[in-house]
Parts: sequence; structure tokens; C-alpha cells
Amino acid sequence: MTAIDIPEHSLFGLANLPYGVFSTPGAAPRVGVRVGESVVDLAVALGDEVFARPSLNPFMAQGYDRWVRVRRQITELVSGDLPDAAVHPVAEVTMHLPIDVADYVDFYASEHHAANLGRLFRPNAEPLMPNWKHLPVGYHGRSGTVVVSGTDIVRPCGQRKAPEDAAPTFGPCRRLDIEAELGFIVGTGSELGTPVPVADFASRVFGVVLVNDWSARDIQSWEYVPLGPFLGKSFATSISAWVVPLLALAEARVPTPPQDPEPLPYLRESEPWGLDIDLAVSWNGQVVSRPPYREMYWSPAQMLAHLTINGAATRTGDLYASGTVSGPEKHQRGALIELTWGGTQPIRLGAEPRTFLEDGDHITITATAPGPNATRIALGDVSARILPAPQWTAAG
Repeated sequence: MTAIDIPEHSLFGLANLPYGVFSTPGAAPRVGVRVGESVVDLAVALGDEVFARPSLNPFMAQGYDRWVRVRRQITELVSGDLPDAAVHPVAEVTMHLPIDVADYVDFYASEHHAANLGRLFRPNAEPLMPNWKHLPVGYHGRSGTVVVSGTDIVRPCGQRKAPEDAAPTFGPCRRLDIEAELGFIVGTGSELGTPVPVADFASRVFGVVLVNDWSARDIQSWEYVPLGPFLGKSFATSISAWVVPLLALAEARVPTPPQDPEPLPYLRESEPWGLDIDLAVSWNGQVVSRPPYREMYWSPAQMLAHLTINGAATRTGDLYASGTVSGPEKHQRGALIELTWGGTQPIRLGAEPRTFLEDGDHITITATAPGPNATRIALGDVSARILPAPQWTAAG
């Protein structure tokens, strides 16, 4: 039998207990929970075959009451001795995509980010579009290109047209960017034609992940009128391997910033679901930004309500992301296009001035949130390295 040693100030203590899908040499992927520097195999520890699956979806589909019971069981189990076969060092397991992603939606919920991009793209107009403070703006992404942390990202190719160019050209993205975001995973879906009210958020959403929604800014700027993001966004979206249950974030819940004008009735929250989560973006090992999620204008409950208000169905494994998390200060901006003001104000990485990502660059996003008794919990990390574009051209 094994007793797990949890260091006193561990960011993965009993207040956290994030879920993930892991494998060990010679064994199939299955569901585990992280405790300190160990991963507990839940199929072995709990004797439940739902955790022997290579995805969290079957467990999530069992619903809120089951999530609460299992969390209570895990807390009791890991406080005592566990079978040796159920405990694995974190450093010795391979992590996999934790969910089968059903649908993917990306929002644009930060007023600071939206206003910054408005000032960059429309310098002689109001920063925010007229609809922005009336509804959570979003777009449907591509679920098949959601990848787990640690997956290399290949530089995308596409059409781009700089202002000085007479016609578009084809080739590798020249303005490859990041977007530091928080993602929300739907545990239990909703039927077609049945909107999800803001009050049902906590019983529908299982947990949160960190998201890096990679962006090819030059491809995006040429293609996005009139229908919005397409190839500039669809090539890859990275998420963290560990899913922090919403149940672990009770201490992080805070009000959203004041919403003026008052939202329409279906978006009003009596107790808003703001979250006090601190992100950090590291570029080749150097922290370049610390975006604060508590500054997000629209809450995840409002995002889910708006996503379904037209009757759109949701499914177990749906992922929706917040959009870039940015704060009011320069060092709190969650995308390179903001941090470098469209490439006109380079960041110094060591002694080198940099604007957008180059081949070989490595990006890591981490985050922590308040836990009980003045502790903190971690949301893991989402990391990736940039690989060169494929060696081919538009002509084949």
C-alpha cells in the first residue's frame, strides 16, 4: 500500500484534485486524478470501469451529483493508503487529451482585449463595436484541431496581404500569435431548442482548462471580412492536460466588473460567476505577461446562456473558451499583438527585440487560483513549441 505525501504548500493538494487522462508504458490511457506529485489511477482506486476509458466524457455525462460524490470519495481515499498499482509519479506518466471534444466555441469576453484590438484596427473609430456590451461575442471553432499541452504547433500557411501589397501572396504565417484564455468543459449537455439559463452553469459545466488559441494574425486580417475567423484560427488550439473541477474553484468566485448597460434578462446573474484566476505567459522561459481573469467582462455562465439562447444544443465534451484574457495594464495583455502593439513595440527576450513567434519558440501558460484557508491551487499548464511550416507551396 502507498500513502501519498502532499507537501504543505502543494498547488495540487486536496482542495484541487484535477482530472486528466494518462498512460504508463504498456498500458492504455485511462482517467486519473493528480495529488501532489502523484497521479492516482481511478479505475484501480475506485474499482469503477468508467475511469478505465481514454476520456473523461463517460464520467462527465453521469452528471453533477455523481461529480460531487466522486470528489468526496477521492478526498477520503487519498487521505489514507492506496494500492501500489493505483499510484504513479507524475514525471513517469504520459498525459493525453482529457476529453473527446464535441464542439468548440471561442468568445471575446475581455473588454480590455477587445478595446485594444479596436484601437489597433480602427484607430479613428470607437474601440468597441456597438453590440459588444450587449452580448458575449464569439465564433465557432474547429474541435478536431484541439490538442493537449506539449503538442508541437506547425506554423500554418495561407493567404496574406500586407497593406503595401498589391495582391495577396501565399506562404507561411509571418505574424504567429498566442491567446491566453480559460476554457470551460460542458459535462452534461442540453437538448436542441432548450436554452441553458445562467443559473444552470454550475450543474452543466464540469471544469476548466487553460487554453492557448493560436492565431495567424496576417492570415486572419486578410480573410476575416465579412464572416470572421477561419483559417487564421482553425489550425490549432492547445489545452492543458489537467481539468480543474468547477467544484474546486469556490474560493475563486468573485463578481464580474460592472456591466453597463444592464444585460437583457436572459444574461442577468443574481450572483455573477467571475473568477479570480491569475495567468502567466512565458516566452522561451521569460514571463512576458500576467493576465488577470477577474477582469473579464462577460462571465462563463453568460457565455453558456448566450451560446444556447437560440436553441443550439450542447453535448458532453463541448469546449468553450473565454477569448484572450487581458487586464488594464500593458503587462497584463494576453496576446502578442497587444503586448507589441501590432508589432510596433517589440518585447525584449533577453537582449533580443521580438514581436511575433519564430520557429523554435516555446510558449507556456500557467495559472493559479485561491483555495481555502489562504492556499492556492494550480490549473496546470499549456505548453507548445513552434515548428517550421511545411515545405510546399500553393502550386503543390
